[in-house]
Amino acid sequence: MDPYTIFIIDDEETIRDSLTLILEPDYTVHTFATGSEALGPLSATPPDLILLDIGLPDISGIDLLKTIKTSHPGIPVIMITAFEDIATVISAMKSGAYDYLVKPLHGDTLELVIANALETVKLRKEVKRLQEQFIQENLPCFIGDSDIIQDMLEFVELVAKSPDTPILILGETGTGKELVASAIHYRSPNFRSKFVTVNCAAIPKDLIESEIFGYERGAFSGANPAGKKGLIEEAASGTLFLDEIGDLGLAAQAALLRFLETGEFYRIGSTRKHHVQTRIVSATNKNLDEMIQTDRFRRDLFFRIGVVKLEIPSLNDRRSDILALAAFFLDRFNTKFSKNITWFSPGAEALLSTHHWTGNVRELKNLMERGVLVAKGSKLTPGDMGFPEPANNPARAKANALFPPLSPDGVDLSLLQEKMEQFYISEALRLAKGNESQAAKLLNINHHTFRYRRKKFMD
Repeated sequence: MDPYTIFIIDDEETIRDSLTLILEPDYTVHTFATGSEALGPLSATPPDLILLDIGLPDISGIDLLKTIKTSHPGIPVIMITAFEDIATVISAMKSGAYDYLVKPLHGDTLELVIANALETVKLRKEVKRLQEQFIQENLPCFIGDSDIIQDMLEFVELVAKSPDTPILILGETGTGKELVASAIHYRSPNFRSKFVTVNCAAIPKDLIESEIFGYERGAFSGANPAGKKGLIEEAASGTLFLDEIGDLGLAAQAALLRFLETGEFYRIGSTRKHHVQTRIVSATNKNLDEMIQTDRFRRDLFFRIGVVKLEIPSLNDRRSDILALAAFFLDRFNTKFSKNITWFSPGAEALLSTHHWTGNVRELKNLMERGVLVAKGSKLTPGDMGFPEPANNPARAKANALFPPLSPDGVDLSLLQEKMEQFYISEALRLAKGNESQAAKLLNINHHTFRYRRKKFMD
């Protein structure tokens, strides 16, 4: 492991020299006589720790400390002062100083304080390493350079920093809502605790509450004689992902609302309160607004689970990422099936780019798995993936009648796609008399996706 780097910022040459003499056998040391001298190197190659004199000639040490903690909050800063002035020390600690030392400095004390500070740096680096290891498991959903997916990634990084803020993930079937929830967990302070998932649609409504909150022995007929701990407790200090939360019954919704508001819950059949800290991440492809209007989903719960809302773009909204994703799955299934398929035939490449992906990334993954499994040539063809071959494809003939042939000069495909989407969004709104929900149904997309596309193309 490379030695830790320490910056010493002090206007006294004797202090800089003596500190360097003490520290250089174990650390890489850089010294600066003024605050302004240190700012450039600090920005270019941030150190692991800073020893900072409070009384600098060009800038107050407290002001420089505030600047450092704003730009590099993770770097521990140990303040050095000539006088143990209580007010100054308090100001330094409130501004984010790790500790302080009073001149003259004693070697044993100095080394102990530095060692303790670097232990926190070591722990932070280990946490980051473990997070990066876990994050690798979530990459398939995020492959691509489109602006829309990069914006979503930035938002995931931002909202993951909170350990307990509820998050509602919206998106079409197959967009990767569970992968996004997983990524939020593993980028959060909770990442060392469990990430627990439950599909609310897969459990009968009369049992879902007992699954989430647990039950005491004898709570109901058929219950485990010993009782059962609920998923909220399983995910204590971690994350509970409630997929398809729109399928949660009203009784379970009420219990979940109580937990989100108080952190407390009751097991079924118990009068004893339990309290745990568990982050709730929910997901749905249903229109919760419509469900609220028909009293199938609680409005107050909607606001609690959606403190932060995150919408995953459909694969049709990020077509520039399709070939990159397809290449990823091609490589994965080449390895799985011991194949050596090099790329896609021109027809397959064109189909991948223009196909309407109702199943999104999941559909693409399944097509690629089938294609690689049955392919006999070195390139994947439309037939390998289950598409009709062009010569026997009536849809292709219809398309030739509807659209002009591709000229030698080419076309602006993105512009054509935008114009087509803009036209059908406008037509759907006209036929639905401005009702977005009805217009979305006419286009066979969910309300949230329709709203996003309307804003993108028409606002």
